Amino acid sequence: MTSHERSEDDNKEILQARASVQITPDAIQPDPQLTHDRFSKKEKWSIVIFTAFVGFFRDFLEIMYSLVEDLHLAPMLWGPVSDHVGRRPISAVCLLILTLSCIGLALVPTSDYWLLMVLRCLQATGSASTIAIGAGVVGDISNRAERGGFFGVFTIGPMIGPAIGPVIGGVLSDKLGWRSIFWFLCIAAAICFIIIVLFQPETLLSISNKNKENTFLIYKPVIPLIGRKKSDKVSVKSKSKIPRNPFRLFLNPDVDVLLLISALTCAVFYALLATISTLFIETYPFLTETTTGLCFLAMGGGMAIGSTAIGRILDIEYQQFKKSMEARLVGTTSKVDVNREENFPLEKARLRLMPFFSAILGVTCAGYGWCIQRKVNIAAPLILHFITGFISISVMNASSTLMIDLVPGQSSSVTACNNLIRCTLSAAIVSVIELIIKAIGTGWTYVIMSSMSFLSLPLIYLAIRIGPRYRAKRQRLREEESTRMVEE
Repeated sequence: MTSHERSEDDNKEILQARASVQITPDAIQPDPQLTHDRFSKKEKWSIVIFTAFVGFFRDFLEIMYSLVEDLHLAPMLWGPVSDHVGRRPISAVCLLILTLSCIGLALVPTSDYWLLMVLRCLQATGSASTIAIGAGVVGDISNRAERGGFFGVFTIGPMIGPAIGPVIGGVLSDKLGWRSIFWFLCIAAAICFIIIVLFQPETLLSISNKNKENTFLIYKPVIPLIGRKKSDKVSVKSKSKIPRNPFRLFLNPDVDVLLLISALTCAVFYALLATISTLFIETYPFLTETTTGLCFLAMGGGMAIGSTAIGRILDIEYQQFKKSMEARLVGTTSKVDVNREENFPLEKARLRLMPFFSAILGVTCAGYGWCIQRKVNIAAPLILHFITGFISISVMNASSTLMIDLVPGQSSSVTACNNLIRCTLSAAIVSVIELIIKAIGTGWTYVIMSSMSFLSLPLIYLAIRIGPRYRAKRQRLREEESTRMVEE
């Protein structure tokens, strides 16, 4: 390839990158790396833990009962809106919608099936966005060095919902009737709504950095216990702006690769999760409804431990890579800034261990299918459930954390895109897996499912290879835009 041809290719990529970071005349975003001292460490953890509890409702609702599929397009609305309007008001609105729809579902006559479906869709609109908004909160309050740990704890809530939902839902339905499920959700969502109104501060940088006298009332907690700490640093406001259209994120090839990695891993996870009830009851006839529900806890436990562990690992990996680069520069005349996008191997720091994890997930998935088909002791598939939960959440969290790193100021938008792609693929897999099992048997079905995990292996290496190039180009475009706006 000639230098002229390479130049043309670079120009095309720059134009594509410009489209992906198209700006709007409002919503100026402060530099996220300069404003993370607004909250103390304890305050950050309290925000993350509460956000994780709110996020618990999404998959908890989806697995507790099955009426219609969640509206996975809802986060594509609420996520980008929260990137501009703020996390606090949008979170409150979503929880209010969830609370009111649960009241309606608890009271709806069983004869009015159409109304049941409408209310269920409305309920999904309120609950399905909690992951996107919560990820935005984590992106707001954390820097790259600590984001892995915070995001790991946050995802415990949304990801253990599928494991605990069947247990709680089964007990409530069995003892108090199916309507008690909705009253339980109504009370829990209402409590979260009240906590947000009373205590939760606004975390979106472009709003929380404003003078308190100029901040609208909806952004101020009634009892401001969190966020009273005064920042010692001067908040520097950059002129980079946030795009409103989340679909433009799909124009970033490095983000697209990460979306595929996350989607393939999530599909493998749901391929195991969705068939637990039917396969276990057929394979192990001694199980009851209650004990079958308890079998979900193995995968939930793996996800809870895996989410916490991978968060800590990601933070350690980031610090090790940074210290290694700084150590190599000691004693040299080089003035390389390791915090510059083009100088730090962010993708490698986040994804270095993921090929190993994806390979384990593929082997585990294939082994699970044959354990069920051969009807081995129930302990074996439960152990494999735990491993699946641990590994799948590790890969999904690593890719999700990296996506938040790549598009500062669009944490909710990129998480909404992630949610859309992986839920779409997972829904497709869940809809056909029973048919595949009947056609070729459980063993070979999960061999096929494991291929999705092995397919993510080259994608991980591709993300590490192309990521720095596109990340540096986006940074240059942001700097060019900032310079142009300052000159104007």
